[in-house]
Amino acid sequence: MSGVPASAFLSLALILFCIGLYGALTKRNTVIVLVSIELMLNAVNINLVTFSKYGMMPNITGQVFALFAMSVAAAEAAVGLAILFALYRNKKSVNIDEMDAMKN
Repeated sequence: MSGVPASAFLSLALILFCIGLYGALTKRNTVIVLVSIELMLNAVNINLVTFSKYGMMPNITGQVFALFAMSVAAAEAAVGLAILFALYRNKKSVNIDEMDAMKN
């Protein structure tokens, strides 16, 4: 067993989620918003793994869900970056306020 308590992992996940939420809600750069969403997903993965290890009935279920969440996050990042590149090609900007439609 590790000597790190579950509260340390949960505190780390809380801090990461709050930083990601702040970045997603306040920043206007699309790349920073995507990175902030990835931070929030990583915080959720930390919670899943923590509860699978320190929960009432420790098993591997949380780790399996974390792997599924990582694969979904990778697909989301690829699709999000592809959309971002297409929008940048059309608008010549990565400002979120200017991306209300795909038309010129």
